[in-house]
Amino acid sequence: MSGKFQGYLYLSLAMILVGSTVIASKIIATGLPPFTATALRFAVAFPLFLLLMWLTRTSWPKLKGRDWLLLIAQAGAGSVGYTTLLIAGLSLTSATDAGVVIGTLPVVSAAIAILLLGERPDRKVLAAIALAAAGVLTIVFKPGEGGTHSPLGIALIFGAVICEGLFILLNKRVKTEISPLALSTLMAGLGFAVAIIPALFETHATAEIDRGAIVAVLYYALIPTVAGFLLWYAGSAKVSGTEASVFTALAPVSAVAFAFLLLDEPVGAPQLLGIGCVLAAVLGLTLSQILAGRRTARAFPVAEV
Repeated sequence: MSGKFQGYLYLSLAMILVGSTVIASKIIATGLPPFTATALRFAVAFPLFLLLMWLTRTSWPKLKGRDWLLLIAQAGAGSVGYTTLLIAGLSLTSATDAGVVIGTLPVVSAAIAILLLGERPDRKVLAAIALAAAGVLTIVFKPGEGGTHSPLGIALIFGAVICEGLFILLNKRVKTEISPLALSTLMAGLGFAVAIIPALFETHATAEIDRGAIVAVLYYALIPTVAGFLLWYAGSAKVSGTEASVFTALAPVSAVAFAFLLLDEPVGAPQLLGIGCVLAAVLGLTLSQILAGRRTARAFPVAEV
């Protein structure tokens, strides 16, 4: 098995695990408040990341005050904001709807860069944003019944995607170089510190604990959070960044597939149309980046040594 094929396999598994977090969050939403579940997730994941740092002899970065503030903001947005909003949204709407919405992350990140960083988008980026927005709108305005479909739930999940996009943006603002493992460890530790405070004020049903929700939190912490990290960075080390970004399109597909197979949720025309628009937007955006990279390589060839 070639190194590049191994990279593709690791990246595919990592993104399939990301899609499975939607199913885990749906189960969690029925039995635990969002901040409590988030605090528990990081309470489990943080010691494991610390163990990985010790085993790999990964050193802690030397951070200044500004970088600490940015990391706390990252943890609040990406670690806590994403998880809590996803769980809250899934208490109102279906996992299939959520799968479509989380697929917009690459396009939402590009839109945030345009709005907050003042980047000038080309027509391809604008087209990708419009196509992804159309995909979300197809499920927002579809007919639904009861708690299986809710525009408010979809809005909360889209808020989770925006939080994750802000996480990516804030990460670019950190001046100190931080290894991926150290960053993941910091996000888990800071995420727990941020989530535990509001979790103390949530209403808890102490008389009866939903075991299914606890198992789902443990799965979320151990498999997508820790194992997903190992798979993603193992795969990323074997392929280019643009190649790796293509595999993010597997997350919404796996989320919808898991919702159909594990939760027996119906997958109708609105979801299929929506996910088609989102995938077309993500793959089109990635393809344009790859072609731009090739044109740059042709314009500035690297001399062989």
